[in-house]
Amino acid sequence: MSYDKADYTRKCMTAEEAVLRVKSGDRVITSQAAGVPTALVNALCERKDLRDVEVFHVLTLENAPYCAPEAVGSFRFNTIFASATTRAAVQEGRADFTASFFYKLPDLVRERPFDVALVQVSPPDRHGYCSLGVAVDYALAAVHTAGTVIAQINDQMPRTLGDCFIHVSEIDCIVEHSAPLPELPPARIGPVEEAIGRHCASLIRDGDTLQLGIGAIPDAVLLFLKDKKDLGIHSEMISDGVVELIEKGVVTCRKKSLDPGKCVVAFLIGSRRLYDFVDDNPFIEMRPVDYVNDPNVIARLDNMVSINSCLQVDLLGQVCSEAVGTKQFSGVGGQVDFIRGAAMSRGGRAIIAMPSTAAKGTLSRIVVQHGAGAVITTSRNDVDTVVTEYGIAQLRGKTLRERAQSLIAIAHPDFREELKAQCRAQFGELL
Repeated sequence: MSYDKADYTRKCMTAEEAVLRVKSGDRVITSQAAGVPTALVNALCERKDLRDVEVFHVLTLENAPYCAPEAVGSFRFNTIFASATTRAAVQEGRADFTASFFYKLPDLVRERPFDVALVQVSPPDRHGYCSLGVAVDYALAAVHTAGTVIAQINDQMPRTLGDCFIHVSEIDCIVEHSAPLPELPPARIGPVEEAIGRHCASLIRDGDTLQLGIGAIPDAVLLFLKDKKDLGIHSEMISDGVVELIEKGVVTCRKKSLDPGKCVVAFLIGSRRLYDFVDDNPFIEMRPVDYVNDPNVIARLDNMVSINSCLQVDLLGQVCSEAVGTKQFSGVGGQVDFIRGAAMSRGGRAIIAMPSTAAKGTLSRIVVQHGAGAVITTSRNDVDTVVTEYGIAQLRGKTLRERAQSLIAIAHPDFREELKAQCRAQFGELL
């Protein structure tokens, strides 16, 4: 398939001209994370004539002008994951939160198509195909179903490979805009994160396939995997730490029982080093999130190990990962997708990793029970292993008494006696 370059030229316009396709009352979906088409979003939010426009995406790394207090009435944000620049709007009721597993998001997009999709893509190849680059996840479904597709074509977007291409013929408006992708600085790894990383790494064996998130704990885990062999990656996202393990020959994906020889990912966040590494790299297979995060797909990977973090765990093993009290803090992300997929995997393991305390050591993250209104992200029946800097609590197959004992043993020492006393008061002689 080729493309008509004259048609491409006819579709080219400024960002300001392109967003005139958005009307009051429209529902607009954008790419997420490092793939947000910032020029289009900023041009859209400069319009003062719009009313009641819904803007939907998952994560953003930059400003979110549609969430500003002065945007009320013109724009209303909706998401399945509150991030740093959108969290206040969600918590204050100026934005909406939709509860959903990440792997189900493309289905939601298809069931109720958006009026306009704003995406960022690489320049077309000689056949007219543009890559969605670092954010494929739900963006592919959005492009295929939206009434109008507006693409920001960025020559600094890596041309990733896999199920991530859209043809110029699928695009209604083209805005050429060259800009560096947003980068994340390396996470600070302190003694706590280092200890957690060491414990997690002890649970990983040669030939395992890994799902990792982003931040200090996943980065710390990667530090202690350099002596492993033939690890695989099947993860909703990866960052720079995985690149080092690939270059060192630790991650080969050779032992994967599904998609062998491929590092399968739905989106990417990192530094320029990561973006350069994935450009035109056949080892990196970008796929939509309804494939990458589908528990039934994950279950087909033998020895699948998922590593996720959380905010709080109670002594029954219930995990809260997305809210502080009644305030939405983030979202479920891919945690439950991968925990359930790993549970169905032959030889699979699921790890919940967290520091033992919060608020500079004044609060225990292991509690007798969650507070009123708390959101349970992962049920006690799904939880396998919990790790803090003080050790590993294996919960699968344990009685409630054994769970409480194991979790108290990895709580911060300053809180262990208090937890035991609270547990006796709440549940009787459980310990």
